Amino acid sequence: MISCANPTNPYMNDSSEKSIWHLFVEGDVKAFSTLFKTYYSQLHNYGLKISGNPSLTEDCLQSFFVYLYDNRKNLGTITHIKSYLFVSFRRALLKHLKKERKFTSYDEVFENPNVFEFSPEELMVEQEFTKIRVHALTELLNNLSARERESIYLKYYSNLATTEISEVMNISYQSVLNTLQKAFTKLRTHIESEEIKQVFKIV
Repeated sequence: MISCANPTNPYMNDSSEKSIWHLFVEGDVKAFSTLFKTYYSQLHNYGLKISGNPSLTEDCLQSFFVYLYDNRKNLGTITHIKSYLFVSFRRALLKHLKKERKFTSYDEVFENPNVFEFSPEELMVEQEFTKIRVHALTELLNNLSARERESIYLKYYSNLATTEISEVMNISYQSVLNTLQKAFTKLRTHIESEEIKQVFKIV
């Protein structure tokens, strides 16, 4: 597994999360505030990876949460709240980007080589990192395709399960597995240092 500097914090377990969601749907402002505080940072970081524009991401995320509250009665039953929020915000952001930049398709967003770039600061500096160059790891990750970087980001930085990544990226479960496998195959061919292999837990 890739280590990251911003692991998911255990804000809520599944049971309490569903209870808070139920209260939110009923119009409880405190429940809405809890959801906002729990997921705002995660969604903002994810959106920023896609757009590369802090102000645009901020505006879109603010509008997204306003939309959620205004339309809470029409959201229906949500089983996986975190993945639902990632899916919905991703869709809203891509729609906004398509409108602003006049993309002909959403896929064009991911043709931008800067989408989902990793920075050295995002790699957790642990003891095993002391003998390797963090910038080298960053370069390896950024040499992957945008889709591959997104799947890695969602799995290791947002701690989403494979089924949830499938929902967020709107691809099949098997496609997620294939994308991750392809990404690590590329990494494996470029990694010569056994120390780097240990960091990425590649056997």
